[in-house]
Order: sequence, then C-alpha cells, then structure tokens
Amino acid sequence: MEPLEVLFGRTVRKYREKLKLSQEDFADRANIHRTYVSSIELGKVQVSIAVAEKLAAALGVPLSKIFNDIEKSRE
Repeated sequence: MEPLEVLFGRTVRKYREKLKLSQEDFADRANIHRTYVSSIELGKVQVSIAVAEKLAAALGVPLSKIFNDIEKSRE
C-alpha cells in the first residue's frame, strides 16, 4: 500500500492540473512556497491539517473530497 503522503500529493496534483495551474500559481493561491508544493505533490512531506485545508481551499474543493478520493484509490 502506498504511503498516505504519496496518495495525498498525487490527488492534490490531479486537482491542480485540472485547473491548469502551475505549481507557482497554486502556491500563491495557497499562500505557501512553490518548493513546498513540489514536495507535497511528490509525497516527500507530511502536511499539517492547516496546510491541507489551505491546499483544498486553493483548489476550490472541500478537504473531505480530497480524502474521499484517496480512500477510493486504496480500494
């Protein structure tokens, strides 16, 4: 089973790419550093709930939707 960090990052990237946002533009929307976005999307870091909420808001989706997608990918 893949680590949660990898699944979370992959899901965030999927939503970011749907919006056709660069990592830099997405980072600006979420008010975090671009290199941190890269680390998140690569599953290299564990994000806090507060950062996860910022990412979801920047993507325009509820945080629960991101976690639901992760759960579905594990089935």
